[in-house]
Amino acid sequence: MSEPEAVLASAVAAYRATLGPRLLAAYALGSLAHGGFNPLVSDIDVGLVLADPLETGDAATIEAVAAEQKRSGPELAERLSVFWGTHLTLSGKVEGGRFPPLDRLDLIAHGRLLAGTDARAGLPQPSADELLISGAEFALGFLAGAPTTEELRDPDLLIARGVRRVTKLVLFPVRFMYTAATAQIGTNDAAADWYRGVARPLVSAARDWRADGLDERTALLHEQLVPLYREYMDDHIERLRSRPDLASEFAAWREELSNAPG
Repeated sequence: MSEPEAVLASAVAAYRATLGPRLLAAYALGSLAHGGFNPLVSDIDVGLVLADPLETGDAATIEAVAAEQKRSGPELAERLSVFWGTHLTLSGKVEGGRFPPLDRLDLIAHGRLLAGTDARAGLPQPSADELLISGAEFALGFLAGAPTTEELRDPDLLIARGVRRVTKLVLFPVRFMYTAATAQIGTNDAAADWYRGVARPLVSAARDWRADGLDERTALLHEQLVPLYREYMDDHIERLRSRPDLASEFAAWREELSNAPG
C-alpha cells in the first residue's frame, strides 16, 4: 500500500472507531479520487458522511481525530484534510459540517468509497453561482492580503517557500477561472489544458513542477505571475456583478498589485 493510501486507511479506521455506526460512508476526494496525486505537493482529502442529526460535539471530534492522525502518522499525514457532513447538511436543508460547494461537487462526481455504504443518492449538485461565490470567498480568504501580495511582487521570496507553495499560487487562479467558466471540478490538469491566457508558459511549467520540482523556468514567475493574477481578478470582477461586495474586494485586491512589476 502506498503512503497516501495508508494515510487514508488509517484516518478512516480512526473515524470508524470514534464515530461507530454514525459514520455512514467515507470517501477519498481530490487527486486521490480523480487522479493527479503527487507526493511533492498534493493534499490528502477525506470526505465523511455522518448519520443525521448533527451532534454538538461532531466538529470537535472530527478535528481531534484529524489532529491525532497528523501527529502520529507518516510525513504525508500532515496534509490530511477532512470534509464532513450529513445528508441534510449536504442537501442544504440544515446548516453545519464542513463541505464547501466545490468539495461537495467533488464528492458527488468523483468520490471514491473507502468504507460504509454509498450515501450520495439524492444529493443536489451545487449550482454554477454557488461554485463561483464559494471559490471567490476562498480565494479572498486564502490568497488575498499582504503575505500573498508580497510573494507575487517578489517571486524569489515565493520560490524560497518551496514547490508546494509555488504551484498552489500559480494554479489556484487558473482552477478558479476554469470552474467559474465550466461549473466543473478544476483539477490541475483540466484547468491547465483549458487555459489560454497571458501566462500559458508559467502554467505549463507549474504543472511540470508538481511532479518534478522547480527548475530554471522559475524566471517565468517574475514575468507572468502578476499578469496572471490581474487576469484572474478581472475575470472575477466581471463574473461577480451579482455580488458587488465580492467584486469590490477583488478590485481592492487588484489595486494592491498596482505597483507590482509585470
